[in-house]
Amino acid sequence: MQDFLLFIHSYLRWAILFLGIYLIVIGFNGISSGKIFTKGLNVKSAIFTGLFHLQILIGLIMYLFTSPITQSAFSDFGAAMKESTLRFWAVEHIFVMVIAAVLVQIGRIKIKKASEDRSKFKAMAVFFLIALILVLSRIPWDAERLLRGI
Repeated sequence: MQDFLLFIHSYLRWAILFLGIYLIVIGFNGISSGKIFTKGLNVKSAIFTGLFHLQILIGLIMYLFTSPITQSAFSDFGAAMKESTLRFWAVEHIFVMVIAAVLVQIGRIKIKKASEDRSKFKAMAVFFLIALILVLSRIPWDAERLLRGI
């Protein structure tokens, strides 16, 4: 089960990253160009938010139930805080990703509530950008090296 969840979690990040970058670019372009925030763009921002929530859900399932790394960290949390690899997985990765998910959700709410197209583009660009910067800062790009603690 852990391998399946990790596989989905690892590959879903690419969809989130590509869609997020696309929406951020469209958002900044929309702010400066005065374009109309279309229904299709609204749907894409909803899909991005949904994928982000799915990613967090899969991550939380692994974090709480299936990951041998977090189970090891939870067995002696004090020692885990002194070891950088365990601290990364037990605290840093999950904490920053949850904050990013909250920012994506706030951005989505602001998009839905905004009455002007420029405000919708601005909410999409700013909140999704900050969330993606946070995500990029805590993606384990070289997970094998990180797992070995090298």
